[in-house]
Amino acid sequence: MTATPDIDAFTRPYWDAAAEGRLLIRRCRACARPHHYPREFCPHCWSEDVVWERASGRATLHTWSVVHRNDLPPFGDRVPYVAAVVDLAEGPRMMTEVVDVPEPDLRVDMELRVAFRTGDDGVAVPVFTVPAHHGGR
Repeated sequence: MTATPDIDAFTRPYWDAAAEGRLLIRRCRACARPHHYPREFCPHCWSEDVVWERASGRATLHTWSVVHRNDLPPFGDRVPYVAAVVDLAEGPRMMTEVVDVPEPDLRVDMELRVAFRTGDDGVAVPVFTVPAHHGGR
């Protein structure tokens, strides 16, 4: 068992954009609300008139937990790591990982920016870190 995402015809644009360093979200054209994770319908009004949209990549940290043990490949080789929930600037909340930020520096509402980590399987996954101008703190 691996943690490789299932990539199908519907999610292919998301993963292709990630490979190019772009984060996509979905926006409903009926109610105008964005959402993430990608779905083929709007979770707010149930419309199927939903399109891909490039996200800014900006987010704030909502909550996190430092994972010290995970037996699921490839996570076991990465412990400890910071599993997190971030609030994207566009509104949706996203489960992710915070990288390159020392645990004592983590704080609720800290400014983060998307980055992408490409695994051994060649799939780029969005993770978050502090913006370059932030100076690491």
